[in-house]
Amino acid sequence: MPYSFADQAGSGKFTPSTRRAIEGVYRVTDGNGDFGDQVALKWTYTHVGTDTTHYLSIFTGTDAGYFNLEINTQADSLAMAGYWRKLVNTKTGITRLAVQVRHSGALKPFTGNNLVEGDTLVVNGVYGNQEAAPTQKLTLTYNRPLNPRPFAIMAHRSGGRTSDLLPASENSVEIIKLASRLGATGIEIDVRYTKDGVPILYHDNTLNLRLIRKNGLAGPIEDYTYQQLNTLIRLVNGEKIPTLEEALETVVNNTSLNFVWLDTKYIGSMDRVQAIQQKYRQLAILAKRDLRIVIGLPTTDAVDQYNALKNKENTPILCELDTSITRGLGARIWAPRWTLGPQTDEVKAMQAEGRTVFVWTLDEPEFIREFIAENTFDGILSNYSPVVAYYHYVDQ
Repeated sequence: MPYSFADQAGSGKFTPSTRRAIEGVYRVTDGNGDFGDQVALKWTYTHVGTDTTHYLSIFTGTDAGYFNLEINTQADSLAMAGYWRKLVNTKTGITRLAVQVRHSGALKPFTGNNLVEGDTLVVNGVYGNQEAAPTQKLTLTYNRPLNPRPFAIMAHRSGGRTSDLLPASENSVEIIKLASRLGATGIEIDVRYTKDGVPILYHDNTLNLRLIRKNGLAGPIEDYTYQQLNTLIRLVNGEKIPTLEEALETVVNNTSLNFVWLDTKYIGSMDRVQAIQQKYRQLAILAKRDLRIVIGLPTTDAVDQYNALKNKENTPILCELDTSITRGLGARIWAPRWTLGPQTDEVKAMQAEGRTVFVWTLDEPEFIREFIAENTFDGILSNYSPVVAYYHYVDQ
């Protein structure tokens, strides 16, 4: 990726009302050969202490592409810079854009306060390929607001395959901080125990070079203590394997994410995960965060662990098994596998009973488009959250 973010805190001249005005679905004229005929523009942010850094994401309909832009807080105009990339290949590049207003055919800088009847916002500038200087024109013209329907866009493993070409590994603190810029409103993370019982994030059954750098260690991660993992293991992009507490602390303190799905990959008691879930649920409430943290139950073993909890009534859960088990557990969320099909009657019945229904793990763009167009599910878990974001926000 030929671009490094400065992560400058602040919003510069991009006030809240200005950011709201810029969000929307835009027609693409210059650049439509690479990015399609329309794109969706959406703002996100991250917190570090009392500082807030704002970012603009642009989701495209061609080759699962997206733009990630940061504000030039020192500029005296509405200027942004960043990179674009596609998830189906290695195409990427640098881009520089500015926000302007078209009135009676003439363009002038947008100040955030000068929109009158007949004005149309235009985001334009240049983009390049790979590390080449950006010289190709890109022109985006405002068309309509984003689809306002509430919908959960959840990043598998906090980024899944989205992270393959990024400097952030799946199930890392760094990819959690990036998740909303990649379109996600929530994340799914995988919880396992170390040998000495510390809940950590790791997806696969064994240590392997798909997830970690070469180090000479092998076998199940449960064979190693937290100290051993913290000292000897680094994820593929150099990060430490995070504890569950470090991951949830990041979600609460640094992000705008509103949903966390704790997938049960561990064997044994659910007590420690439940305690951490409830601790960060309370911290989110104290921080006035709209954040749900739920334990996912993908197997009958996980259901048994949940049923063994002493105070399970206070533990939000998501059940991936069939509707009868979900009803029997009193789970408020049902999450069937996408390969089972739309299951429209079952989904509507569960929703009529007050349950939320998500579908997982849906990655094929055409199926994502079809599932969103059918307007049945309440959310999609995907390795390609920018694709889900595009089809959701442009849907009418």
